[in-house]
Amino acid sequence: MKLITIVGARPQFIKAAPFSDVFRRRHVEIMIHTGQHYDQNMSDIFFRELSIPKPDYCLGVGSGSHGAQTGRMLEKIEQVLLNEKPDGVLVYGDTNSTLAGALVAGKLHIPIFHVEAGLRSYNKRMPEEQNRILTDHLSDLLFCPTKTAVENLKKEGITEGVLLTGDIMVDAVNRFSSISNRFYSNGVWLDVLKAENPSIPSLKEKEYYLATVHRAENTDDLKKLETIFAAFEKLDKPVLVPLHPRTKKSVDKLDISFKNTIVIKPVGYLLMLYLTKNAHMVVTDSGGLQKEAFLLQTPCTTLRDQTEWVETLENGWNCLCPIHIQAIIETTSRKLDCLNCPRPQVFGDGNAAHRICEAIIKNSS
Repeated sequence: MKLITIVGARPQFIKAAPFSDVFRRRHVEIMIHTGQHYDQNMSDIFFRELSIPKPDYCLGVGSGSHGAQTGRMLEKIEQVLLNEKPDGVLVYGDTNSTLAGALVAGKLHIPIFHVEAGLRSYNKRMPEEQNRILTDHLSDLLFCPTKTAVENLKKEGITEGVLLTGDIMVDAVNRFSSISNRFYSNGVWLDVLKAENPSIPSLKEKEYYLATVHRAENTDDLKKLETIFAAFEKLDKPVLVPLHPRTKKSVDKLDISFKNTIVIKPVGYLLMLYLTKNAHMVVTDSGGLQKEAFLLQTPCTTLRDQTEWVETLENGWNCLCPIHIQAIIETTSRKLDCLNCPRPQVFGDGNAAHRICEAIIKNSS
């Protein structure tokens, strides 16, 4: 069969790697990269590192408002689908690329397959939440990473085409974490960081916080953003922050002198895995990084009031935190009893890519 896969942002490149490896053994996959993430460190490096086949179409959509960006994607994706006439369209996650792909495929009556279906934060102010809901209601096959996701869909009346496959991110972490450790252990990780960021001080494993901030609810509100970075300055260990390009534009507007906060350029997935595994704690507003921290047995503090990954909250592996300086300090300095607790295996056994592939092929036969 001929399948079109649509990607456009860092988490989707990572999830695409294990699926493409399985699917392309017997079938044809054509990959569209919308260009939603276009910075070299946010895009190209992932295709090289993870050995993902080069995209067949690079749409070069770039940044812009949600309406403008999604509109450009709709137009360009439609032309590709009309030319290629695929048997199905596969979309990942909850980005504008996800929604645009689903909308075009739906209008053209092409089956839609949604990986990471059923996630809900129940906060419709999040663009990602809107994208998830709309994509799920358009999809023919909905691949759920957890039982919670299946239940979320059931509440909305979606029961047909729903499959509990486990989380494809487990496939990716299992596949790449050993490679990451081989590449970056014995101090190589710090040498690589210093080569890209000459002013970075020496750091020790488990003696730093790893932080990312990129959600619009935090980056577009300068008061919130200033609060987050002010809190970082007061933490008991250095805070290493690979800075998302959009966040950097906002941070540059702030009048903060960084002493405890170490801002670096975005890094590739393999190095990010190593930094996550060897951090004392992850502090983030990212959905994907919460889960990666959990899988790598690193405690996490999430700078949000809700999470799609409610399973990570069990035993305190992850804690939600409001955007207040004292709350951030107290949550990050909490006693880490989770390190002495069993970590529940709620995201599957690492064979999601095979299950997804088999279901798509069965659906098309």
